[in-house]
Order: sequence, then C-alpha cells, then structure tokens
Amino acid sequence: MNPIVKSNYVNSASPFAVNNFSNLIFNYLIDKVNVDRELLILCIGTDRSTGDALGPLVGHKLSSVLSNYKNVHLLGTLDSPVHAQNLEKIIDNLNDDYKDPFIIAVDASLGRQDKVGYVCIKNSSLKPGAGVNKNLPAVGDISITGVVNIGGMMEYMVLQNTRLSIVMSMAEIISKSIHSALFKFYAEKDKECTY
Repeated sequence: MNPIVKSNYVNSASPFAVNNFSNLIFNYLIDKVNVDRELLILCIGTDRSTGDALGPLVGHKLSSVLSNYKNVHLLGTLDSPVHAQNLEKIIDNLNDDYKDPFIIAVDASLGRQDKVGYVCIKNSSLKPGAGVNKNLPAVGDISITGVVNIGGMMEYMVLQNTRLSIVMSMAEIISKSIHSALFKFYAEKDKECTY
C-alpha cells in the first residue's frame, strides 16, 4: 500500500519562510534518515532557462556549505547541472556512486497563480519535466519544488519568461532552509550519540 502523499507549502515572501521550511525538512530527516546513511541533494534544472534555473541555483548556493557535513553529497550546480539530457544516466549511476542514499530532489515547478512564489516539500519522489510534458524517471525520497510561474499552457515559453528575481528569492529560501535543517539534524544526532 502506497503512503499518502503529503504536500506542505510555504510562501517564500514570508519573513518566517526559512524557519518554517527548514523545520519541515528537518522533520523529514529526523523521521527517515539514520546519521550514517548517505544523504544526496539532487538539484535538477538548467541555467539556460530562467524558470528552470532554480535547482542549479540552489545547488550553487549549497556547494560552499555542504563540505561541513559527513555523508552529504550534492549533484546539480550552475557549473555542473543535472538536466533532461543527463538525468537518466545520473540516476542509473546513483547506486554505484552512493550506498543507499536518501535523496532530496529539488526542482522548479509550474502551478496555480495563487501558489507562484511558494516552496513545497512532499514525502514522495519528484517527476522532473512533468510541467513541460517530458517523460523522465521519478527520483527522490522527498522532493522540494519552487512554483516559479503559472502552468497550463505554453510551458516552455512560460519558463523562459519567468522573472529571475522570483527564482533567486526561492533559491535563497530553499538553500538556507536545507542548510539550517542539516545543521539541526546533525546537532540532534550528535546529542543522541553522546548518551
């Protein structure tokens, strides 16, 4: 029996966005991840499209801070993006490169007008390219998306014409939230190990 998919949205414009979103990420990690299990943050997208650059921007922002954490890996940055052309090969190699990793998949999404600017976390895998009718494999134990623009028609054009400011703002919220959640997660696990 498949678990019920839960989605939690946070408005990235809220002054409490990082605190609220990092708590959601932390709760998933504390429930599902053993401290010795490898954690992989897979940021999907391309910098060739403004709307689709969310994943690589998150990866770029995280790349300088993740070296502080044991067993945490990052794929998908501005310099080395994970996108439609290389995603299947990367997914095929994950189990060779990492030992049973817990995967947080990050990507941009299109949605309803009232959700544009919101970041979302789900307890399910991500289906990259679904918003632009691409058939790519699902990936991730949990998924984080940022609703960058309105979906429904002319998706490629909509992604190309998405304002960079909204994408940058969401990338900042997501990257800070992941970093904060990891800090709290490892602090909590270290406490458990000392007793």
